[in-house]
Amino acid sequence: MMVAEGALRLVNYSWLVVVVAVACAAVNWLGIAGWMAMAVVLASLAAHVAGNALGTRMRDATDRDLARHAGIRVWPTVLPAAGTTHLERTGGLGRLAAVSATIGAVSGAVIGAAALVTCTTCSWAGAALGGLSSGVIGGLFGFLGASFVEILRTSLREAIAAERETAAADRRP
Repeated sequence: MMVAEGALRLVNYSWLVVVVAVACAAVNWLGIAGWMAMAVVLASLAAHVAGNALGTRMRDATDRDLARHAGIRVWPTVLPAAGTTHLERTGGLGRLAAVSATIGAVSGAVIGAAALVTCTTCSWAGAALGGLSSGVIGGLFGFLGASFVEILRTSLREAIAAERETAAADRRP
């Protein structure tokens, strides 16, 4: 048993040496800012995986039969099946998302390239590459904004329709 434990520790130290070597190479290649950005992304992924594992373990360990512990007698009730909402259905994105992403990409590219040309001393190739990357970010922000507006609009429309149905049902004798 001692050999297996020693081998496991040796493997762990070997992985530690590999990780430190890769980190040093990344600092040399990416610079300290690139390495820090990569560390933040890796930490975010690790936190996501750990949170998912913790949440799954907590969900599995939860006792859902609370009435039994409280001494309350509960009779099961049958609820009618609810219809699917608009947000539960899948469909195309529509023109709003495409138009917003295009407007965001074009405006991001123009503003990014213009800012690079006027505020820095970069070449036209650098300004074109910077404008392209700014266009990608602008397109993502345009798509994000359009998606948010579409979900907000759909949610409000469904909430108003449900409120009207409830009010109509309350008025019936």
